[in-house]
Amino acid sequence: MARSGASPVVRAEQFVWLTARVLEQRRFAFHFLDGDPDAVEAALNAYLGDDGGYGHALEPDLRGPVSQPLHTAHALRVLDEIGRCGDRRVERVCRYLTAVSTADGALPALHPSLRGYPAAPWIPIVDDPPSDLLATGPVVGLLHRNAVWHAWLFRATDFCWAAVDALGQGAKTHPYEVQAAVAFLDGAPDRARAEAAAERIGRVVREQRLAVLDPERTTDHPVPDGYAPGEHHFPHDYARNPDSVAAAWFTDAELQRSLDFLAASQEDDGGWPIRWREWAPGTRLECRPMVTVAALLTLRAYGRAV
Repeated sequence: MARSGASPVVRAEQFVWLTARVLEQRRFAFHFLDGDPDAVEAALNAYLGDDGGYGHALEPDLRGPVSQPLHTAHALRVLDEIGRCGDRRVERVCRYLTAVSTADGALPALHPSLRGYPAAPWIPIVDDPPSDLLATGPVVGLLHRNAVWHAWLFRATDFCWAAVDALGQGAKTHPYEVQAAVAFLDGAPDRARAEAAAERIGRVVREQRLAVLDPERTTDHPVPDGYAPGEHHFPHDYARNPDSVAAAWFTDAELQRSLDFLAASQEDDGGWPIRWREWAPGTRLECRPMVTVAALLTLRAYGRAV
């Protein structure tokens, strides 16, 4: 049990040492205990495959050893956190991305190599999967933000622009698709185009009620089909830091209410809860430390004392 009266980060530290994978322990130490980035990368390398991608349930909802685009996106986020999203590491990753891309040069949400291994039931495994913004947007955005240039990026960037331009145009979107669009737009080199696209998507988010603007009125916001009961998204879920294009979608009061709600969501054991559907015993245990580190980083980015 976390110590009563302790600061959020001290309470979270006890939770992380008690429950987290080595990777999340070392990420926590890097961000909040002046830890060594070499230790983070050493832990991340345990998930690296011979093909240059990442597997071994790095993203807990996809089990098994095989590399997957969603695992690799997760790995790039970690490398970006520690300032190592470049040089030979990313050259190797881009070779993997090229190998698993679809005919239009983008990434599928799930590569069929996962067949035979456990995976969350809401992610279907098909033989010829389509390109997906959820997998492609965060990868392309991170690579651009780190000034990486590789042949793979050209068609993948074109796909992301087309997907973002189509978002909400005559059809409903959903929060995770919007988050992927934000991840792309936050790193897209054409800043004028990115800001114009973000302004339009922000209107879609409000029109389709995809963000809970008052945490005391969550029942006014139905969750999308296939989501778990109570799987709501809040302003801080889109604008994870004040520099994000999504921060302009919300008033200061809306963002502050969202951050108040995030801070108050820390549980008695020091960790933050997950809101998506639980489908296997181990995934909740592995995901909560990830969500906890993310919550602390968001609060700190907005100047909240942690």
